Amino acid sequence: MSLHKKAAASIVALATAFSLTACGGGDDSDVIKVGTTDQGQKQWQVFTEEAKAEGLNVELVPFGDYSLPNRALEEGEIDVNNFQHLMFLADFNVNSGTDLTPIGATEIIPLALFYKDHDNIKDVEDAKEVAIPNDPTNQGRALHMLAENHLVVLKDDSILSPTPADVDEAKSKIKVTPVDAAQTVTAYQDGKPAVINNSFLDRGNIDPTSAIAQDDPQSPSAEPFINAFVTKADRKDDPDLKKLVDVWHSQKVQDALREQSKGTSVEVKKNGPELEKILDNVEARIKESK
Repeated sequence: MSLHKKAAASIVALATAFSLTACGGGDDSDVIKVGTTDQGQKQWQVFTEEAKAEGLNVELVPFGDYSLPNRALEEGEIDVNNFQHLMFLADFNVNSGTDLTPIGATEIIPLALFYKDHDNIKDVEDAKEVAIPNDPTNQGRALHMLAENHLVVLKDDSILSPTPADVDEAKSKIKVTPVDAAQTVTAYQDGKPAVINNSFLDRGNIDPTSAIAQDDPQSPSAEPFINAFVTKADRKDDPDLKKLVDVWHSQKVQDALREQSKGTSVEVKKNGPELEKILDNVEARIKESK
């Protein structure tokens, strides 16, 4: 066989092998990878089942903390994530120079204060110290919530994401101690009052209804804390990704979410453009504050 014919035969063989591979069981081009930090919760199991019934092949990709799912999305390791509110997303976009985009709302989960074996806010005052998440957006939300419940006084309550430096310690009833969001559960288990994100309550076997105080999800000021499905800007109109939002709002998923959150989650139905408007406003305020 001539060199030319050998080369041609090799090309045909390679093409045939590629074709067989593409047609085989190893093809996962139709898999939608969804990043989340609370994949063990009941609503996710129901969600994947309902998505399958709608012809969507969903693979949940778990992450141990909040710093990873957006990076994974930006780097193309996942297709979409659902773990964050718009304030968190805005802070990430502004500080990372990215344009990750919300495509549909899910719910608002109140941010709450917990104190093991206590049910009175006066007990928190007596404890003198509260652990709060140290990521910028949840830290700011926690401080606003503590201020609304008269445990701390902010020097300027118009600041979008205050830090402990913005707390007037002389006028406040307690001191705040920022820790990693996952460590707020440890603080709680060690007998300290703590503001704990809903995603971590299961890890500490904490009843969401045992909160001593929380923010108001019905307030207009709560809009930045709407949770959402988020993807890269160039995929915001992907029909399969949009269908994930519809699946999330199906009756079975919502029933599972209400059971999981013990009725504390508040369903929100806002589309991508509505969420982008809120996000743009929050991002602009973050940039102004720098």
